[in-house]
Amino acid sequence: MRLDVALAQRKMTSRELAAKVGISEQNLSILRSGKARGVRFSTLDAICKVLECQPGELLEYASDAD
Repeated sequence: MRLDVALAQRKMTSRELAAKVGISEQNLSILRSGKARGVRFSTLDAICKVLECQPGELLEYASDAD
C-alpha cells in the first residue's frame, strides 16, 4: 500500500482518515504497513472516496521474494 504517500499529498493524518472511513486506527496501521493479508473492496472504496483517488494510486504489487 502506498497510503502514506497519498496521506502526505493531501496533508491528512492517518487518524483523520480512519475516522472518515470508519475503521480503527490499528486496522489502518496494518494496511499502511503492508502487513494486511487483504483489504475489503468496501474499505478500499471508502478510502478512495475520502482521498479522492483511484485504487491504483494506493496499491502496488510486490512478489514474496522482494
